[in-house]
Formats: sequence, C-alpha cells, structure tokens
Amino acid sequence: MKPRIKVITLAVADLERSLTFYRDGMGLPTEGIIGTEFEAGAVVFFTMNDDLILALYPRGALAKDAKVAVSPPSATEFALGHNVRSKQDVDTVMQQAKHAGANITDSARDRFWGGYSGYFQDPDGHLWEVAWNPQWEVKD
Repeated sequence: MKPRIKVITLAVADLERSLTFYRDGMGLPTEGIIGTEFEAGAVVFFTMNDDLILALYPRGALAKDAKVAVSPPSATEFALGHNVRSKQDVDTVMQQAKHAGANITDSARDRFWGGYSGYFQDPDGHLWEVAWNPQWEVKD
C-alpha cells in the first residue's frame, strides 16, 4: 500500500444540513449533492488541498455499502486536522465554524507542543482541530 489518501468520507445523518454547514458556513467549494439518480447514491464532494477530496455520505448508505452495521457516532474515533498559517487564522476559522453552527469543544489556545489550536464538532459530531504549528509550512 502506498502512503496516500485521496478521499475522506464522513458519514452524516442529514446530507442537506451537512452540505449547508460545509459549503455555506465553512466556504468549501462543491457542486452540491450529486448521484441522486442512483439508489443510495447521493453524495457531496469538496475539493480540498493536494488533490484530496472530502466526501459526505448518508450514514445508512455508507454502512450498507461497506456491509457493516450502523453504529452510534463517536467523536473520539478520529479528528480531522486543518492547519493554518498563524494563530490569528486559527481564531478566524474557529469563529467561522461557530457562526456556521459548530460546537466548539475546546477554544483556541497555546498547546504544550508549541503550537496553537482549537477543536470543534460539525453538525454530525465529527471532530476538527484547527491548528497553527510553527514547525510546519502551510502551502496554498
């Protein structure tokens, strides 16, 4: 297996609500909901950086497609990291998330590892960390 990821798919309870959060609230580019002509095919794709795609897919459809049981969501399974160029950028994105309806779980602050970050949950409870790390370069 090569060390690359192309798509990260988030299971969501309400595709339209999640589309609104990420597109309208967070400003991510998308064509909107596509694939509605297929049974259990409705999906949303957001083009991210470095050829990465963030996908939103209904929770039941994802479970059915993967042949696993639908289980209760858990915010402690993983966190998505969004790195920015400065502490001010962390604060800006955290405010944007809050305004979009996110649940701020930990306000932005200096961290033990030398950076600055905060955490929020999207409408489905998916955990995001918005971080500035002085050791990493953030490209456009």
